[in-house]
Amino acid sequence: MGATVDIRSQIANAKRIVVKIGSSSLTGDDLRVHADRIDAFVDALQARMERGSDVYVVSSGAVAAGMPALGLSQRPKDLATKQAAASVGQVALAHEWGRSFARYDRMVGQVLLTASDAGIRSRARNTQRTIDRLRQMHCVPIINENDTVATTELNFGDNDRLAAIVAHLVGADALVLLSDVDGLYDRNPADPQARFISEVRGAGDLDDVVAGDGGRVGTGGMGSKVSAARLASRSGVPVLLASASDIATALGDASCGTVFHPGEGRLSAWKFWALYAADVSGTLRIDEGAMRAVTSGGTSLLAVGVTEISGEFHSGDIVEIHGPKGEVIGRGEVAYDSRTLAGMLGKQSAELPEAMHRPVVHADYLSNFVTRA
Repeated sequence: MGATVDIRSQIANAKRIVVKIGSSSLTGDDLRVHADRIDAFVDALQARMERGSDVYVVSSGAVAAGMPALGLSQRPKDLATKQAAASVGQVALAHEWGRSFARYDRMVGQVLLTASDAGIRSRARNTQRTIDRLRQMHCVPIINENDTVATTELNFGDNDRLAAIVAHLVGADALVLLSDVDGLYDRNPADPQARFISEVRGAGDLDDVVAGDGGRVGTGGMGSKVSAARLASRSGVPVLLASASDIATALGDASCGTVFHPGEGRLSAWKFWALYAADVSGTLRIDEGAMRAVTSGGTSLLAVGVTEISGEFHSGDIVEIHGPKGEVIGRGEVAYDSRTLAGMLGKQSAELPEAMHRPVVHADYLSNFVTRA
């Protein structure tokens, strides 16, 4: 119990906090953005900021907000209509956030992101600088996926994942995910046998959990929230999953909802980016011995352990690393282009020219999804 109290206290006192609010919490049955709901959220966010916290808002709702104006009764399935709805709805959504924060003489800044903004390192750094500058100028960043230009092949998938990535980008001390459910259950909360889970310390606590999909206006159900919470906690950020109706408590003493404990040690910005945000240019398949070596930690990947490559990549690109059975092990920054590496496969350093004695992926630029003891 003591550890639970400590992690909730850590969230309650976090200096930098990312708050994600889902579409269903911002809109009513008519799918329109409701001013009174946004006002209630802003009141709670303002109270948290008055306690000295920097708050970053990840707001869903653009597509849902644009649906009524376009005469749509269900969330669009085709990309063009979805993007049209987002284009219309984003204007209304930003206006409502700005109107509400103006009650406290606060400005808002809209930040629309696509996956490539996080996937390309230079753009990710620029995103960091923009959001931080907004904070320095006492503006509240209102962040959303740029649905107007994002494609199904290149997007975050849902704003829960976006919120987890933003939490790492801004160096957040906590992430709060708000939706229409009061926390995590082991099954649909409508089931009388559903068991509430107050804390998640590791993957083992999720073994018996069955998480559902998104609702009528959303894209990310409980499954996406759990995935995002684990993503953030993997990077060392504690997470609170709670109901949007409990926002005052969530941003107060954090005594509601489900908490996800952070993993030990925070991933470096580069390793988090490489694992969870970077664009992948190709893949390397490695043998059993190389897999044991690189998953033990602190070992570079050498050419002798690489058995196969795919894709066209250049030195400095991010590649995905697969084991001998095709299992995904991790990612890394490759030191050679694909054409050069193709001639190095399976060779010992002594068999290669001196210019090729560098590791294929240096340990400092290799991040594992799995680490073996």
